[in-house]
Amino acid sequence: MTNSHIRIVGLGAGEMDQLPLGIYKRLLQEKEVLIRTKDHPLVSDLEQEGVVFHSFDALYENTEHFEQVYIQIAEEVLAQAREKGEVTYAVPGHPLVAEMTVQLLLHQPEIPVTVEGGQSFLDAMFTALQIDPNDGFQLVDGTAMHPEDLMLTQHIIVSQVFDEMSAAQVKIGLMERYPDSYPVTVVTAAGTSEEKLLTVPLFEVDRVAALSNLTALYLAPVQEEQLLYREFSSLRQVIRTLRGPDGCPWDKKQTHQSLKRYAVEEVYELLEAIDEEDDDHIVEELGDVLLQVMLHAQIGEDEGYFDVADVIEHVTEKMIRRHPHVFGETDAEDAEEVLANWEEIKKSEKQGESRESELDGIPKALPALLQAAKLQKKAARVGFDWGEAAPMWAKVEEEISEWKQELTAGNEAAAVEELGDVLFAFVNIARFYKIDPEEALQQTNRKFSRRFRHIETRLQEENRSINEESLAALDELWEEAKKIERKG
Repeated sequence: MTNSHIRIVGLGAGEMDQLPLGIYKRLLQEKEVLIRTKDHPLVSDLEQEGVVFHSFDALYENTEHFEQVYIQIAEEVLAQAREKGEVTYAVPGHPLVAEMTVQLLLHQPEIPVTVEGGQSFLDAMFTALQIDPNDGFQLVDGTAMHPEDLMLTQHIIVSQVFDEMSAAQVKIGLMERYPDSYPVTVVTAAGTSEEKLLTVPLFEVDRVAALSNLTALYLAPVQEEQLLYREFSSLRQVIRTLRGPDGCPWDKKQTHQSLKRYAVEEVYELLEAIDEEDDDHIVEELGDVLLQVMLHAQIGEDEGYFDVADVIEHVTEKMIRRHPHVFGETDAEDAEEVLANWEEIKKSEKQGESRESELDGIPKALPALLQAAKLQKKAARVGFDWGEAAPMWAKVEEEISEWKQELTAGNEAAAVEELGDVLFAFVNIARFYKIDPEEALQQTNRKFSRRFRHIETRLQEENRSINEESLAALDELWEEAKKIERKG
C-alpha cells in the first residue's frame, strides 16, 4: 500500500507512571499493537486497560540466534505495514537505545518510519547507580561484546544479560580485561519499584539468581593504576612521560640514530628467547622490541612528523592490501602462492619509485649472511640463478680452491676476499635447499656454546684448569657433550 507507515513507540523502563502521556493515549487508541516481547512489566497493566498486543515471543523460542530473531521481527512488522497500511510497533525503553529491530526498520527504504520515545533504561540506570555519564560512559551489548573495545577508564553498562548463559558469555569476555574479582553491580528493573542492585565479584556474575530481561551489569572505571598496565594507552602515556619535560634524562636525549643499535640488540634477544622456547622470556623480549617501536614513534611525535597512530595505520593498511586472499577476492591455495602474490603486490607498489637496480631495497645493516641470501633471491627473480644444485656445488669447490691458492701465496687481502666468495657460494646452496644460512649458523653457534660450557663445567667439578688441559682431554669432554645431546 502506498500510504503504509510504521510508528515505533517506547514503553519506558517498566512502570505506568514512567510512560509519557502522549504514548499512553496513542496505545489506547490502537486496535492492535505489535510488540517485540510481552516480557515487560507495563504490558499487563495496559492489557487491563484494553490494549491488545501481538507479540513476537514465539520467534525467540524457535530461533537459535538473536540476530535472526531481530531480522524476522523486522520483516514481520514490514509485512503487517504492507497489509494494513499503518501499524504501531512497541519496544521496551526508548526505541533508539539498544533496539536492533528498530535500526533494521529505520534502514529499510520501503516504508516510512516514525519514532516516538519513551524513557530509556539508561536514565534509570544512571539514577540507580548515581553516576554521571559525562565522566565517560560506554554502553555494551552483551550478546555482541568485543573485549578489546572496552574502555576500562569509563563507566561501562552491559545490556542484554538476561539469563545464566548470556551472563556466562559476558563474564568470559570481561575476564579478558578485568581481574576475576573485579566488582560488578547487577542492576535489575532500574527505575521501578522492583529495582535491585547487587554487587558481586566478576567470577560470580552468572550465578546471580535475579537475572532477567530487565537486568544490566555495571562496571565502575578502573582506578588502580596497575590494572591499566595491559592497556596500550597506558604504555603510550608512560613513553610520553619519559620523553616529557619532567621525564628521564636518558630517554629525552635519544634520537632515531642513537636508538638504532638497541633495536638490533632487542630483536636478537627475542630470537634467542624463541630458540629457548621460553614463553615468559618471549613475552619479555617482545615487550623490549615494542618499547623500541614506541620510542621511535614518540620521537616522531615530539618532532611533529608522525606518531604511533601513523605507524599502526601504515601496517594495518599494508596487511589488508597485501592479503587480498583474506580481505579481498583473490584466492591462495597454499603458503607458496601467498608469497608469490605478496611479491607481485610489492612490485606493483614500487612501480612509481625510481630504482636503479633490481637489488635496491635491501637494508645495508642486515647481517652479512642474511644480506647475501636476499641479494641472491632478488637476482634469481630475473633469471640470474642456476636453478639446480650441481653447478652450485661446483662453484663452492671452485671458490674453496681459489681461497686455498691465496692462502698458500700469502696474499692476505685476496684470501679475505676469496673466503667471502666461499661463504657467498655456500649461501647460494643453502638458499637452493630452502635453508636460512643465518639461522643455521646461529644454531651452530648455540651448539658450540653449549658444548664448550659443558667442558668448563666438567673441569670445574674436578677442580681442573682449562688452560692446563691438553687438546685431547678437551676433545674427550667435547665428545661427552655430544653424546649427552644425542640422548636428549
